Amino acid sequence: MQNLAWIDGTINDISKAKISIEDRGYLLGDGVYEVIRIYNSHPFYLNAHLKRLQISAGAIRIDIPYAMEDIKTTIQGLIEASGCSDGYIYIQLTRGRAKRDHLFPAGAKPKMVIYVRELDPIPEIDAIKPQHCITLADERWMNCYIKTINLLPNLLARQQAAEAGAIEAILYRPGEVVTEGTRSNVFAVIDGRVMTHPETNLILSGITRRIVLDILENLSIPFSEEPFTLRDLEKASEVWITSSTMEVNPVGEIDGRSINGFAIGSICLRLMKEFRKQIAENCFEDVT
Repeated sequence: MQNLAWIDGTINDISKAKISIEDRGYLLGDGVYEVIRIYNSHPFYLNAHLKRLQISAGAIRIDIPYAMEDIKTTIQGLIEASGCSDGYIYIQLTRGRAKRDHLFPAGAKPKMVIYVRELDPIPEIDAIKPQHCITLADERWMNCYIKTINLLPNLLARQQAAEAGAIEAILYRPGEVVTEGTRSNVFAVIDGRVMTHPETNLILSGITRRIVLDILENLSIPFSEEPFTLRDLEKASEVWITSSTMEVNPVGEIDGRSINGFAIGSICLRLMKEFRKQIAENCFEDVT
C-alpha cells in the first residue's frame, strides 16, 4: 500500500505532505486528534470517533472546517487510494496558522490533516500473550477527556515503561486511584466484578472501552464504572487494557507481580472473542 495524506482536498504521499511552520499545532500543541483502526479497508466505529473529535474540538473552541459526511467520504477515498487493508487513519485538527501568540488568533483558519498508515494485522487470539505493565503517577492535566495533541506526560511515562520492559504504564492519581494507561483504558476483575474508572475528566473514554462495556452488559457479566486503587489492583484476578490499536490486550504482570499465573483470564478471553466478532460484523460481513 501507499501511505497517503490529505490536506485541504489534496492527496499526496505522506513524505511530501506539508503544513506551515507557524501552524499552532506545531508551535503550541493547539489541536486535537483521532486514531481510527482500519480492518478489511473499512474504518472501525468511524461515527463514534468523529463524535469524539467534535467533543474534543468543541472543548478547546476549534470549529471543524468540514461537514462530518464530507470527512467520512474523504476518509473512505483515502483508504481506497492507498490500498490499505489493515492500518489506521490519523486525523489532526489545529487552530491553524498564525504568528506565535498564546491568545487565539483572530481570523485563523482551522487546519485538518488526515493520513493513512499500514499496521500489521492483530495476531490470532491463540497467539496473544499477556503483557507486562508498570504503575506510575498520573502527571497529566485535569482535562484528559479531550484528545489533545499535547501528549508529553504520556510520552515520558510510556518511555519509562518501555525502558522497564513493559508494554504500558498504568497511571494513578492522588489517593492511588487508578485512572488509565498512557494510551489505553484499564479494566480489572476485583472480587468477581469487572471494574474500570468512570467516564470523567480524568480519563479519555476510549471507543474500545465503550464497546467492551456494551459487550459486558450483553453477556450479563457484572461490571462497575467506579474508581479503584492500586491496593484494589493488587488483588485483581484479571487485568486487561484496551485501545483502538491494541484491541483487548491481557495483562500478565504489574510491577513484577503476576496476574492469574500469567495466563489470559476467562472473562478477558470472552471479551477478546466477542470483540473480534464486532470487527467481523462491522468490517467483513455484509459491508456495502
